[in-house]
Amino acid sequence: MAEEFDLVILGGGTGGYVAAIRAAQLGLKTAVVEKGKLGGTCLHKGCIPSKALLRSAEVYQTAVKSEEFGIVTGDVKVDFLKVQERKNKVVDQLYKGVQHLMKQGKITVYEGLGRILGPSIFSPMPGTISVEMNNGSENEMLIPQNVIIATGSRPKTLPGLAIDGELVLTSDEALKLESLPKSMIIVGGGVIGIEWASMLNDFGVDVTVLEYADRIIPTEDHDISSEMLRLLTKKGVKFVTGAKVLPETLKTDVSVSISAEVKGSVEGFTAEKMLVSVGRLANVEGIGIENTEIMKEKGFIETNDFFQTKESHIYAIGDCIGGLQLAHVASHEGITAVEHIAGQKPERLDYSLISKCVYSSPEAASVGLTEEQANKEGYDLKIGKFPFRAVGKALVFGEADGFVKIIADKRTDDILGVHMIGPHVTDMISEAGLAKVLDATPWEIGKTIHPHPSLSEAIGEAALAVDGRAIHS
Repeated sequence: MAEEFDLVILGGGTGGYVAAIRAAQLGLKTAVVEKGKLGGTCLHKGCIPSKALLRSAEVYQTAVKSEEFGIVTGDVKVDFLKVQERKNKVVDQLYKGVQHLMKQGKITVYEGLGRILGPSIFSPMPGTISVEMNNGSENEMLIPQNVIIATGSRPKTLPGLAIDGELVLTSDEALKLESLPKSMIIVGGGVIGIEWASMLNDFGVDVTVLEYADRIIPTEDHDISSEMLRLLTKKGVKFVTGAKVLPETLKTDVSVSISAEVKGSVEGFTAEKMLVSVGRLANVEGIGIENTEIMKEKGFIETNDFFQTKESHIYAIGDCIGGLQLAHVASHEGITAVEHIAGQKPERLDYSLISKCVYSSPEAASVGLTEEQANKEGYDLKIGKFPFRAVGKALVFGEADGFVKIIADKRTDDILGVHMIGPHVTDMISEAGLAKVLDATPWEIGKTIHPHPSLSEAIGEAALAVDGRAIHS
């Protein structure tokens, strides 16, 4: 029997379930179709489990260094099974929370694979959803007025580089490791690769990162990339940039060996395991897109500013449309799409106002333009920079590396970008995000009295430094 809905969402990840909640708030009869678990990649295979492991690595390093703080702990060891148990408990608690939110919003959840049908007896337009139920029961037919595709993404690999899940891993398999390897090659020095490099290094694993570009985290400001390279190298992570990995040289037996072309010569690398972290592919296969007029480019679904596809009643959000593949971006894309469906006339999402974070040790965070981007766009710049080593709270924490960098337009005084690397900057970046939303100037941030002692003093001092007025430098 077919059931009608105002909105059916394919995918119950962060973008999908947040969109469903907003739709329920606006009075739309809503269903979510999810073949795995509510919460999707972020909750089960990405953001949350990886940060739980990063936190355990941080606690381990704190214990190892505790004598610097006058605390004698004796022999400190990692029980990685308990590390994984804690990670799983955090994930399970949040998973139960998402399930509760679905019940609270009276949102119907179908556990199965949803496919979009073309014009049929149910509707003259594409959009009817056939759900292949996980429990093997007869397919459910859903007839929505609108559809949101929020099917997310999965890790990709290099052509010819096979993932076996044992020696050659993606982040999906790495999150399930039952023991720590003695050594790890990481192919890819982007955000995910750097977080894993930091975490494994903090756990005592010998890590080598092979990055194709000429610098790690190449989408971040050049100063941030350089500082991250310096600090992780200081901790013992080995980096090879400008490295073109040669998949045909991969050998797996009891360990992994692979070669890469580096500056015109071929170098070999060997480790117990290898993690491939070279980006993500959209999950757009097998969901019936071929039954619609929906267009794709480079494997991602094309949408307009309000996330409508070429089929105006079918929207798409999150990783499956490319762009910034971040959970908080997917959530706000979902909210914008739902409000557009409900006739709320939402504002277009301004991606220049979205903060990006790297949860390594040290952390990095940014919002707005990098110095390179601002120069390329023709701005006349003035820049303020302030080191954490001049901030009392950073010294108290024993984490004095890093800095805050603020880039402003010399003509208008508007803040163009804010970039941070150092302790807890992923928790501090929202001040800069709010400044961008309000189109603030460095003077306004400088006039904001930051409490002493606090790490946020570095933001205030960097703002003053834009005009040469920093106090503690």
